[in-house]
Amino acid sequence: MAVRGNRGRDWFGASLHRQPSGAFPDGAEKAQFHAKQALDLGAYGIVWPHISSVEEAHNAVAACRYPRLKSAPLYEPPASARRADRRVRYWGLSQQDYYARADVWPLSPKGEVFVILMMEDTRGIEALPDSSRRCRAIGAILIGEGDLSQELGYPRQYEHPEVLKWMARVVDTCKQHNVVVGHPHVDASNVERILGEGYRFLMAAPVRSYAALDKGLKLAGRA
Repeated sequence: MAVRGNRGRDWFGASLHRQPSGAFPDGAEKAQFHAKQALDLGAYGIVWPHISSVEEAHNAVAACRYPRLKSAPLYEPPASARRADRRVRYWGLSQQDYYARADVWPLSPKGEVFVILMMEDTRGIEALPDSSRRCRAIGAILIGEGDLSQELGYPRQYEHPEVLKWMARVVDTCKQHNVVVGHPHVDASNVERILGEGYRFLMAAPVRSYAALDKGLKLAGRA
């Protein structure tokens, strides 16, 4: 999954199919128990939709951590209890090795839990500088351009200048705070532009092709 980047890693979304992650209710719902259940079952990461404030970002990351003493390193953001027995089995590690890795990256350099926060409204984007500065455990920011374009009054017009302006604002903020930023709709027609703009987490949908069938039909005179 890891390729390159300022933090040592860039990410390609297709890899998440091999390392399962889960998406949960909007950030405002603060549904920590959903994240805990998924992580206890062996998920490697959590995608949190509609993170619109510093408090929601803090809550999302905290839900993916184990508790520790206030005097311990990397205490913030503090967490509540999770179970480890089933997850150790899914990860294929000893219990002690699991605990050494079961924290959020990049806060913990050895951490292997990937927390993705989605920016899907202008309020979240306006709060992103503070969220990035005060919550050092964000794995990546993913732009939800569908809901964002809806709020801006240009639903699903992903190339509209106003939509692109707000998306660029997210990218610029993430660059300033050295946070990985992701694009949810990458294909062969836009991947070069997206990489050039500074996106480092790319989500590319599989392409369905009937080229062999079409050619067969044509050769058989049935096209």
